[in-house]
Amino acid sequence: MAFWNRRRSIDAMLAPQEGPALKKTLSWPHLMALGVGAIVGTGILTLIGVGAGLAGPAVLISFGLAGLVCACAALAYAELSTIMPASGSAYTYSYASLGEIFAWVVGWSLILEYSLVVSAVAVGWSGYAIPFLAGLGIDLPLALTVGPHVEGGLINLPAVFIIAVVTGLLLMGTKESATLNAVLVLIKIAALVAFVAIALPHFDTANFTPFMPYGFGAPFVQTGVMAAAAIIFFAFYGFDAIATAAEETKKPERDLAIGIIGSMVVCTILYIVVAAAAIGAAPVASFSDSPEPLALIMRGLGQGVAAQWIAAAAVIALPTVLLAFLFGQSRIFLGMARDGLLPNRLAKISNRGVPVVVTIFTAIVVAILAGIMRLDELASLANAGTLMAFMAVGVSLIVLRVREPNRERKFKTPLWWLVGGIAIVGCITFFFSLKASTQLYFLLWNLGGLAIYLLWSSKNARLAKTPEA
Repeated sequence: MAFWNRRRSIDAMLAPQEGPALKKTLSWPHLMALGVGAIVGTGILTLIGVGAGLAGPAVLISFGLAGLVCACAALAYAELSTIMPASGSAYTYSYASLGEIFAWVVGWSLILEYSLVVSAVAVGWSGYAIPFLAGLGIDLPLALTVGPHVEGGLINLPAVFIIAVVTGLLLMGTKESATLNAVLVLIKIAALVAFVAIALPHFDTANFTPFMPYGFGAPFVQTGVMAAAAIIFFAFYGFDAIATAAEETKKPERDLAIGIIGSMVVCTILYIVVAAAAIGAAPVASFSDSPEPLALIMRGLGQGVAAQWIAAAAVIALPTVLLAFLFGQSRIFLGMARDGLLPNRLAKISNRGVPVVVTIFTAIVVAILAGIMRLDELASLANAGTLMAFMAVGVSLIVLRVREPNRERKFKTPLWWLVGGIAIVGCITFFFSLKASTQLYFLLWNLGGLAIYLLWSSKNARLAKTPEA
């Protein structure tokens, strides 16, 4: 069968797999913690400053717009993940609904997304860890705290270090790492609640004037509300990592929808409250360029001890984002390797139910990126990959509703045509609000990916050798 006609059968996908399998050890509390752990991270702790610099106080609207598009994508994910509870997330859904070549593009984009998210969060963690260590009297040399893009910089060693630590946790086993993740998530939420409680008494409405200094913006415009939303979009995704845990979920038909939608609701409320408290407590210009904006605001309010505790909480708890996305990345690789689109050796699973080879390989790649690249570059390019994946999920939702209306759905997305449409249009709009250089790099990444697919993957795909019924 020609590659442009190959599409995975959902029924064949759900059939028992041969060989070692991932262990079903996760329930909905684990998934909620995984989602919240992935969502609440560098986006609110660091990128709030970048977004505020692009939109001013109107960054609150940017949070709302990004949250709306992500909420629609989350509803689509919830339905599709319960129909196809298999590792691979948007890649798997695209394979079943749109076909192999589209699935490859989505999978290749997910590899970009997850790799750069892990790298970006590691750099964000480093931004909090370095001042925190300095407060303890530990000063690291400049050459070991920033990449070569800064004069005198060599490598961001703290970012590389934290990736190595989280990789070690993942290699311990899925349940063990998920339990630790849940504890660290509680620490992170407690820190944000404490920030709001301390900042609110200092709330000054004058900080919201002018509210929209750079206008609303539009596609191809690099400032304003839309440009900020395109970057802040980074702050919301993470719930898609839950979908990659489908095979390891005890009751996927129930727990996946709870985990995906529940984590989005919790995080959206938390984000808007924290952003409003931050802007109310300090003028946007005072923290827009800071790698640790929330801690900086606390110090500006004379709350040095609180700033140190918030920095400590970020240092302790930001690794939950790394854990969620390294976990998800390895499962994307696993799904593509099983389908023959990547070398099969990447699909090897250890006795502890962990894909060891692909986890270590992923960690090495993202550690190199984190060591040498800037946070804003990483976040922007990661967003491009995510937007492609979320758009594909919106399209897959609509296609499967039309093609297979009678298939059993444990969770049904309300107003599926509208939800899918908002996800698609919103993602396209955000993509064209990213920097032109980001769009170019994303295009080059996928052109390179298509070359690999045409030269190797299309010939070695499992469906090319054994078509499914």
